[in-house]
Amino acid sequence: MAEECTHDCSSCSANCSSRESESMIEKCNPLSHVGKVIAVVSGKGGVGKSLVTSLLAVLAMRKGKKVAILDADVTGPSIPKVFGIKGRAGATEDGIYPVRSEAGIEIMSINLLLENDTDPVVWRGPVIAGAVKQFWTDVVWGNVDYMFVDMPPGTGDVPLTVFQSLPVDGIVVVTTPQELVSMIVGKAVNMAGLMSIPILGLVENYSYFVCPNCSEEHEIFGESHVAQEAEQFGIENFARMPIDKRISALCDKGMVENIQAEWLVELADAIIK
Repeated sequence: MAEECTHDCSSCSANCSSRESESMIEKCNPLSHVGKVIAVVSGKGGVGKSLVTSLLAVLAMRKGKKVAILDADVTGPSIPKVFGIKGRAGATEDGIYPVRSEAGIEIMSINLLLENDTDPVVWRGPVIAGAVKQFWTDVVWGNVDYMFVDMPPGTGDVPLTVFQSLPVDGIVVVTTPQELVSMIVGKAVNMAGLMSIPILGLVENYSYFVCPNCSEEHEIFGESHVAQEAEQFGIENFARMPIDKRISALCDKGMVENIQAEWLVELADAIIK
């Protein structure tokens, strides 16, 4: 038995013999078939996980894949907003039905179940984790090639629930250029290691700004560290995303599917392959 084991598999991250003998992976809705599950994570908030999740989903959809997004950030959901979705999810005796984006991406988020999208979710951790698990077990996803899970920041209840309850095939870690974030990336990487989940890629957001007058790149938040971090943690695929007001403008208008996202094309290709 691992020294850090709490003897409660529902809240413990230790990979001990007790866990190996009994899988905690939940079955998805009987009317659903999900091929690959990719979680987008970070050790801190405000780095752009929802944006990266959305753009990777859009790029996979452009490759002809059937794509879904599970918004696991229950207290700070933003996926419906960036896709311009204002309706609510429906339900029958078969389960809850996700809302489809304009381009055909299936989306489930707590904001699609609330009466008003500004209503706060004032729940304790275990309740939030239970809701995320229900997004997997109770939602009629249909046939999906790739499901991207937009995770809340940190390594708490919800990430642990997702890693233990969903058949996560790999994770993408999102970071920013500040040196402090390297430590945060390490936490996310080490948690993935504890759960035996491979890291598929590392994305550095707010990496640079391209001057509209001289076209020169400026590293506003400091020198990029993504290549060093990728090498340090043995991550083969990494990408840099710029600061670009056109990105935020399209997201504010609910038009994230119109962003070309050329910075993530190679990473998306690597994930699909």
